Amino acid sequence: MAIFEGAGVAIITPFKDGKVDFDNYGELIDWQISEGTDAIISCGTSGEASTMTDEEQIETVKFAVERTAGRVPVIAGAGSNDTKHAIQLSQKLEETGADALLHVTPYYNKCTQKGYIQHMTAIADNVDIPIILYSVKGRTGFNIQPATAAKLAEHKNIAAIKEASGDIVQCAEIARLTPDDFDMYSGNDDMIVPILSLGGKGVISVLSNVAPKDTSEMVHKYLDGDVQGSLALQLKAMPLIKALFAEVNPIPVKAALDIMGKTKMEFRLPLCEPEESTMELLKKELTDYGIL
Repeated sequence: MAIFEGAGVAIITPFKDGKVDFDNYGELIDWQISEGTDAIISCGTSGEASTMTDEEQIETVKFAVERTAGRVPVIAGAGSNDTKHAIQLSQKLEETGADALLHVTPYYNKCTQKGYIQHMTAIADNVDIPIILYSVKGRTGFNIQPATAAKLAEHKNIAAIKEASGDIVQCAEIARLTPDDFDMYSGNDDMIVPILSLGGKGVISVLSNVAPKDTSEMVHKYLDGDVQGSLALQLKAMPLIKALFAEVNPIPVKAALDIMGKTKMEFRLPLCEPEESTMELLKKELTDYGIL
């Protein structure tokens, strides 16, 4: 049983005066669910978890679980480059009632493939909810090799991978080597349909922050056999997706939500407000897409 099928939003974390704005966060969660989003991914990369304290992260995930109230699964960002810390944080996040954990690979210190297997096995041995591996070499400097994913898929608590390597050949090899009950989610909005074609279950999406209905429909159309309808939505979204990554994520998507009147554009350093050229590009693409 997949943790979810469809589009999970890698939801932004709204801040107000340096603190998490839970009122706005609740509004965003409710809007996402009303628009058809299939899962809430709380405190991932797009949620600026890297600048949150453990206490803030746990409180934010707990709020998401309570606000969602079982309407869709909540997946908690739980990754760390320190295995002991990752275990402790994962256990605390499991206690919030989260349905699954998303674990980015160790960053900066990185590791070998052997070390990564030991890292993830240690975490998985110490929790009782499913784990989604997260392969995003562009942000961490470490790539989960297909054979490594296949080895970790043998663990009862390691259920899926968020594949954001941008390498479709690697994705195909992961699909070939892993069992049918190990799921793949696209971690790149511009590769949703290609990964679905390899048996993927959906996407963990930045695009869903601004276009939740279409992102979910893109996946469900494909899964329901309407490949052309799904492809049309993928191609329509490409210019907007490109704009959402004009600067490092989540700067543009948070700016886009500000333009849409959904949140206020407050970041935590080292993230900062985008260039004016990025703001103009976002306004153009949001307008062209039909959101504004």
